[in-house]
Amino acid sequence: MPKESTPLITQISDRLITAIATGEFLPGSRLPAERDLAGLLHVGRTSVRAALAVLHEHGLIETQRGRGGGSFVKVQWTPDSHAAVVRTLRSRWSDIQDRLEAMRRLHGAIARAAAERRDDGDIAILRERLDAYRRAASGREKQLADASLHLAISDAAKNGTLKTMLLALERDISIGAPLHIWGEPDGIPAAEDRALGEHVLLVDAIAAGRPDAADEIAREHARIDLELLEIARQRAERAATASEHGE
Repeated sequence: MPKESTPLITQISDRLITAIATGEFLPGSRLPAERDLAGLLHVGRTSVRAALAVLHEHGLIETQRGRGGGSFVKVQWTPDSHAAVVRTLRSRWSDIQDRLEAMRRLHGAIARAAAERRDDGDIAILRERLDAYRRAASGREKQLADASLHLAISDAAKNGTLKTMLLALERDISIGAPLHIWGEPDGIPAAEDRALGEHVLLVDAIAAGRPDAADEIAREHARIDLELLEIARQRAERAATASEHGE
């Protein structure tokens, strides 16, 4: 590995380690292909390949060959994850907060537009996606169902510009967007139950044509991402501090 490329590779590997730790990619998930990761992170494929090698060395991912192969997540956290998460979130925290606030406002605007513009077909799709989320298994399956529901809300808003703006912001936070951050393993069931309750309220408000309520519910619902990132940041900083003091 060329010495001059090490800082960039560390930055990329830290970002990927953080993405896994915070539940952007849950165990069993396949990471985007090298070419796609390079585009999402605005770096070269060679650097992405070197960063993935770091994750493999740390035991976070495994490589599968053949059709359907790629890099798959094995675990969310290893002892090496904490320092990477601290470096990534600490350096970006102000920017992350700013983007998440913008995302909250966009989610609200989209939900408001959906409540104003939805038709019977949109309502039927929203109900189907809500039921799919309710039935989905905890973890990756629910994460996929959640993304599907939120995309349906964006479609019901019938405004391509708002949808594109939100996706662009989400990709600044989550490499796997439109998949949302799903948090740490121990907290996932509670977060999923909370999300279900908020999903029900949101779909009901949109279906009933209540734009003010839909806006407010959507903005409150979008707080989950920041809360989950804060939990991950605090965990990583506690572990890093303990390590510094030899505990």
